[in-house]
This record gives sequence, C-alpha cells and structure tokens, in this order.
Amino acid sequence: MSNEIQEKENRITDYIKSLAAIEESMEPYKEQRRSLKGNYVENGWLSKEEISMAVKAYRMVKGDVDVDQLMDFYEHVSKTCI
Repeated sequence: MSNEIQEKENRITDYIKSLAAIEESMEPYKEQRRSLKGNYVENGWLSKEEISMAVKAYRMVKGDVDVDQLMDFYEHVSKTCI
C-alpha cells in the first residue's frame, strides 16, 4: 500500500474518532433539550407545534434570514399551491 493511501486511511480514522468524541460529548445537551421540550409540553405551557414554530423562528433569526424576502416567497408559494 502506498504511503499516500495509508495517510488518507489514517486521516479518515482520526476524523471518525474525533467525530464520535464530539457527538458523545453533545449527547447530554441533546437530552437536556428533549427534557426542556417535554417539560413545557407536560406543563401545558406550549404545545409541540408551538415549540416547533418557536424553534423555526429562532433558527431563522440566528441564520439572519431576510424576513421580507421570506414573506414575499411565502405569499407567492401560497398563491400557487392553492
């Protein structure tokens, strides 16, 4: 096996190990997020749909989405899909 192929295989192995470590370290936070959602639904503070919409709005703001452009697009799509 050539040196280049061996190096590539080593890089792939290192990447997978690093990715696995990151995902493992994120798991407690994912569980915390699930618990937060469950708590809000259980207590009747928000429905699953309301939480979903809130998350979408948060991601839009975080992603710096142009709301005016989104509304124009939404109006166009809603007219053509009816």
